[in-house]
Amino acid sequence: MNKYEVVYIIDPAVEEEARKALVAKYNELITGNGGIVDKVEEWGKRRLAYAIDYKTEGYYVLVNFQAESELPKELERNLQISESVIRYQVIRIEERKSSVKPAKPRPVRAAAPVAPAAEAPVETPAAE
Repeated sequence: MNKYEVVYIIDPAVEEEARKALVAKYNELITGNGGIVDKVEEWGKRRLAYAIDYKTEGYYVLVNFQAESELPKELERNLQISESVIRYQVIRIEERKSSVKPAKPRPVRAAAPVAPAAEAPVETPAAE
């Protein structure tokens, strides 16, 4: 199973009960298709970076879950159909490999002092 993260923005005009039902609907969609919901964070109403459909605010929800690779497509399809969801993004979380050790920094050595160059004899053109 892969780890995923979905952030979706709900229209702020949606009432609280309908918003909670919408969040529960998407969580049930994940669990109903064999996924596991790890964490649900409701960030609340926030200002959008730019206006979407003349709306300047949205209700943000973050869900971390584990599922097979087919589930995110189904989740995106359902999020796209809903008129209450303004925007959404589903991403797969890559796991870091901890077996690789960072390289040790090499000690910095002071540069060897450079001896001043010996003056070369100046050649003068010979008078003919």
